[in-house]
Amino acid sequence: MSSEKAKIREKSPSESHAEVIVRMFPSDANPAGNVFGGEILKHIDMVAGIVAQRHSQSNAVTVSMDSVNFLKPVFVGNVLTLNARINYVHNSSMEIEVKAEAEDIVTGIKTVTGTAFVTFVALDTNGKPTHAPKLALKTDEDRTKFEEGKLRMEKRLKNRQK
Repeated sequence: MSSEKAKIREKSPSESHAEVIVRMFPSDANPAGNVFGGEILKHIDMVAGIVAQRHSQSNAVTVSMDSVNFLKPVFVGNVLTLNARINYVHNSSMEIEVKAEAEDIVTGIKTVTGTAFVTFVALDTNGKPTHAPKLALKTDEDRTKFEEGKLRMEKRLKNRQK
C-alpha cells in the first residue's frame, strides 16, 4: 500500500460532507410512477463517491454497498435529496453513510425514503490502495458514528472471509 497520503492531516466528517439534489422524471421510473431502486442506488453511489474523494483527495472506488434500505417510495416529480457523510476510516477504506429524502414540492412534505452504507477505497495514481486521512472526531455524534462504523467494517471483513 502506498504511503504517499499517510502524512495528510486529519479531516472532520463535516469537511467532506456532500448533498446532492435531483429531480425525478418519468425516465427514472416504472409505469406506475415509482422511481427504480437502481436509479436511487446510482445517486447514492455518486454522492458517497464525492464524500470519499473529498476526504481522501484521491481517486476512490466503491468496494461494497450494504444495509441499503428502501423505506418509502420515491415518485416521479419528487425532488430527491441525498445527504452523505463519512463515518469511519481505516487505512484506505472509508465508510460513507447516505440518507435519501424525497420531497413533494407541491405539498412541501419531505419523507426519508432510504439509507445506505457504502465502502470506498482510496487509490493512488497507480490505482493501488493508499492511506486516507484519519477522521478528526470533534462531536459526540462523530465519535458514535465512528465506533458504529468500525463494528460494521469488522463485520464486513469477517463476512468476506467466509
